[in-house]
Amino acid sequence: MVVDFAIKRAPKCRVASVSFVGPYKESRIRTEWEELAQWAKAHGLKTGKWFFMEEGSGPRYHFQVAIEVRGPAKSDKKVRIRTLPASPIATVTFNPDEVSARVVYHGLNDWLRWQRKDKLIKRARSWREAYTGNPWKDPRAWSHTEIQVLVSK
Repeated sequence: MVVDFAIKRAPKCRVASVSFVGPYKESRIRTEWEELAQWAKAHGLKTGKWFFMEEGSGPRYHFQVAIEVRGPAKSDKKVRIRTLPASPIATVTFNPDEVSARVVYHGLNDWLRWQRKDKLIKRARSWREAYTGNPWKDPRAWSHTEIQVLVSK
């Protein structure tokens, strides 16, 4: 598998999302994603990409899990409907079973540093992971993990 970095434009997409604060726990992330998928199914919505976003540092992070939804939907209890705007992103797609995620994250971080130094971008903003489905249940979604970093040109 070839792993390469690129800057492209991500299209806007409507997502149903759930936010939570706390330490990083895969079991919590998986539970929130699966509950969100059940919510979308119960509301008769077609789903697309699955997103995982994290902000902050230290022992308490702010996490968001989101699933792209197609069709009419309204926010409900802890589920929030919002639109991720079209924006330029730095991206890399890889298989975590073949290439360590740490290597990819560090490589992308260094690549972005050089992009800033060469004045090709102004700054890197938030990071997110994007999957084509549930990464715990769909081997294809897991093997095509995409890291996206919002950038300002």
